[in-house]
Amino acid sequence: MSEDEVGAGDANSETVEQAPSEIKAGEDTPDVAGTEAALRDETPSAPVWLVKPKHSTASRWMHWINFPLLATMIWSGLLIYWADSDPANAHAHQVYRIGIGRWTAVRFFPDWFYAKLHLTFSLASGMGWHFFFMWLFGVNGILYVLYTAVSGEWRELVPTRKSFKDAWLVLLHDLHLRKEQPAIRKYNGAQQIAYSAILLSGAGSLVTGLAIYKPTQLHLLTSLLGGYEAARWEHFWLMMGYVGFFVIHVLQVARAGWNNFRSMVTGYELVGEERLP
Repeated sequence: MSEDEVGAGDANSETVEQAPSEIKAGEDTPDVAGTEAALRDETPSAPVWLVKPKHSTASRWMHWINFPLLATMIWSGLLIYWADSDPANAHAHQVYRIGIGRWTAVRFFPDWFYAKLHLTFSLASGMGWHFFFMWLFGVNGILYVLYTAVSGEWRELVPTRKSFKDAWLVLLHDLHLRKEQPAIRKYNGAQQIAYSAILLSGAGSLVTGLAIYKPTQLHLLTSLLGGYEAARWEHFWLMMGYVGFFVIHVLQVARAGWNNFRSMVTGYELVGEERLP
């Protein structure tokens, strides 16, 4: 092979090696940067989970202390009522019932209810438990009101003009009659109304309870409440309101999930925020 042929061969090999890197005129160049941006926009970003404070230590302690106190008050109150109901329907006042005049549609409570709870006719024990724990219940409630006033948390609890409309939207959403979820905040309108009503009910229980406890010494208070029997009636139905609230509250907590329950135990909740690409 001549030197000229070898040189031509080398030139051809260089041309072959350079061909792939050459771009002919008129061909489209791939937009690599645009493709990466499009893929980045179409790929869902994973949320970033952040630990954020939600409930203060004081509000959590008072919340959990109030639960056994209220449960004990209801239990001891049932002891008092059960003793007052012996024999059943013998008392003319029949305070704890639903009816008109002498006609009674529903009377609280049937015998099987007390049998299931193993409640006996223990008037003295019921009154002893009730009158002892009522002071703890009252002190815990007063401390909570003072705390919310000093800390400013009352602004989150007290209903506003928008709360009632918000509560209606929350109700429709919970009943699956409205798909759009209401605005998420620490307390929605329904919670503001319910929690404020419970605080007022607690104050009502203390007032009516004192009127029943000392009807002679506090006869002016008892008279303002409509008399002794009326005060007992009001006291009882406030208790029934607590029971109804407790059932709904537990169902709502279960529906909200573990994260909501954990925030009332630890004071913190996990909040997912979308990560920016």
